[in-house]
Amino acid sequence: MSDAPAPSRPDSLVRPLGAGVVTALVGFTSSFAVVLTGLQAVGASPSQAASGLLALCLTQGLGILWLARRFRTPITLAWSTPGAALLAGTGVVAGGWPAAVGAFVVVGAAIVLTGLWPRLGALIAAIPPSLAQAMLAGILVPLCLAPVEGVIDSPAAILPVVATWLVLQRLRPRWAVPGAFGTAAVVIAIHLLRSGSAPAARELLPAIELTAPTWTWQALLGIALPLYIVTMASQNIPGTAVLDSFGYATPWRAAMTVTGLGTVVGAPAGGHAVNLAAISAALAAAPEAEPDPARRWRVAWCAGWSYLALALCSTGLATVVATAPDGVVEAVAGLALLATLGGALASALRDAPEREAAVVTFLVAASGWSLFGIGSAFWALMVGLAVRVGLSSGR
Repeated sequence: MSDAPAPSRPDSLVRPLGAGVVTALVGFTSSFAVVLTGLQAVGASPSQAASGLLALCLTQGLGILWLARRFRTPITLAWSTPGAALLAGTGVVAGGWPAAVGAFVVVGAAIVLTGLWPRLGALIAAIPPSLAQAMLAGILVPLCLAPVEGVIDSPAAILPVVATWLVLQRLRPRWAVPGAFGTAAVVIAIHLLRSGSAPAARELLPAIELTAPTWTWQALLGIALPLYIVTMASQNIPGTAVLDSFGYATPWRAAMTVTGLGTVVGAPAGGHAVNLAAISAALAAAPEAEPDPARRWRVAWCAGWSYLALALCSTGLATVVATAPDGVVEAVAGLALLATLGGALASALRDAPEREAAVVTFLVAASGWSLFGIGSAFWALMVGLAVRVGLSSGR
């Protein structure tokens, strides 16, 4: 009897291919509206925001392909959804969009440095998780109010979106946000038919729009620093934990190098941050995706190709979304961030001794307070750390 392994059957590729496509689709449709909202909030034009979405799809898709095949591990990458939410709450800083692009470059360089220099990673780990999560939660509050405000201001357009999300949240939670976007797409299509303002065909073609970065201290403190902290605390560290929970060791240095360089390369095109996937990581690493753990990397590999395919559609999708009625895209983004808000609040308030400082951090971040041209995220962290030190010394 021959000991040679049996050739793989064609149907053995069907399951990982399907799981990979689902991983990419869920990751893309559940948060791309947040990305577009965040990029435009810091000064990007609609075409520059569309370019950023395209750049993110390309860089994370290529990164997944290399990491998954090189390490035979179901490593998936994503854009920083909490980071995009932070951008949406920060607004335009001194220097405008070019300064925001410069901040993205700095974030990418810092991520690479984190992989190469363990002490920097230890410094970030020393930031109390409760304060980092409280800062994120405060930034998310105004965005998560958008569905409520939309129902009040435009019930005919927003109620179907919210109703779809509620039904799918009960039946198929994984598809709740993609389903809400599907309903929003129908709303947008009806709006375009009524207004007769459909975009031209050339506006739907993939296009990269480059911006030369500039650097201002307001952008470095108001965008780069909080974006780096949020990306590390809410994406890279949890992403590592998800892979570990399924028995996979994350190649930390390689992953940080790939995601950091991807961020640097994609920044001039508008990409804000590429990182390890956290929530969607389980879709590729779980046994449901592929029973054989040694072959599960193929799911991530298929997800990487799927992101490259989605990149071809991203500009057209962003162009159509830009024509949406007021409040529709914001409502989808708010619904997409509800789970993130809930997780951030739970983490921020978990430890009783840290609770007061976390609440202060949350309130400052939610206030939208700006001083010296620096947004509330930075000040929330500074005030929270000061309160924490003050309370600790008094106990």
